[in-house]
Amino acid sequence: MAIKTTYWDVAKHLDSDESIVVFLEVVLEEDDSVLLTAALGDIARAKGMTELARRRASRWRASTGR
Repeated sequence: MAIKTTYWDVAKHLDSDESIVVFLEVVLEEDDSVLLTAALGDIARAKGMTELARRRASRWRASTGR
């Protein structure tokens, strides 16, 4: 019987500076340069996603008067 898995993207959960710091601290404890490189990419994507979400929310508030 095959194991069913689902896609999980850590970048979607790095939604604050605090969560990014904790994530990076855990990665650094592993002392693995490949993992660190991947984590920095995840953080970069998360920052991009967070900025996009903030801009969209700001536009929505402006358009709705909230």
